Amino acid sequence: MSKKIAVLVTDLFEDVEYTDPAKALKEAGHELTTIDVEGGKTVKGKQGETTISIDKGIKEVKPEEFDALFLPGGFSPDILRANDDVVAFTKAFMDEKKPVMAICHGPQLLINADTLKGRDITGYKSIAVDLKNAGANFHDKEVVVCQNQLVTSRTPDDLPAFIRESVNVLS
Repeated sequence: MSKKIAVLVTDLFEDVEYTDPAKALKEAGHELTTIDVEGGKTVKGKQGETTISIDKGIKEVKPEEFDALFLPGGFSPDILRANDDVVAFTKAFMDEKKPVMAICHGPQLLINADTLKGRDITGYKSIAVDLKNAGANFHDKEVVVCQNQLVTSRTPDDLPAFIRESVNVLS
């Protein structure tokens, strides 16, 4: 069944951590909506290879309009977590136990949403201590699925496992 997936993304996202999962999710029949602080602009990946047109601004969307949340890595999550509306939007998905897929630095948004106590997670090694300090159980594995809801991976090398488990959680 087709799901509506919110994608929180801004400039300096990790190119392949958006492009590869987005392609796979669309091929699986899901609909993606890109969301930043402001809509109608174009953001650029940190490798400079990928640009994304932003569909909506954070004030134009509500969590209940979506079935799942996708958080690509790079510097994008750190930039976005400074915005209270973005953090509240992220928190709603975790509170409602909707599928959340976060790779690399994506879990930084979950840290700010204060939703990780007791959750199993992975992420880029530089945020492992931050995840532990947020109360999460950190695992250094290619993919961690917590309660058939939260899918996390560490780096672009983990994309095949991340994509496989993200598609599974949505089915």
